[in-house]
Amino acid sequence: MSLQAGVDTTVIALWLGHAGVRSTDAYVHADITIKEKALALTTPAGAKPGRYRPTDKMFAFLESL
Repeated sequence: MSLQAGVDTTVIALWLGHAGVRSTDAYVHADITIKEKALALTTPAGAKPGRYRPTDKMFAFLESL
């Protein structure tokens, strides 16, 4: 679910559990490459790098929301 996919900001705010849209602005307008670089710095030393790939079961749950 993303702003680039045409999802309304209010839906993203609700999905993230935010009380209002204003608190979501920082997340939806931030550059994804900056987010990825910041997350890479928090990866534990022994962890395999890469993106999280949810299972089909997880996708089914999220689609049901």
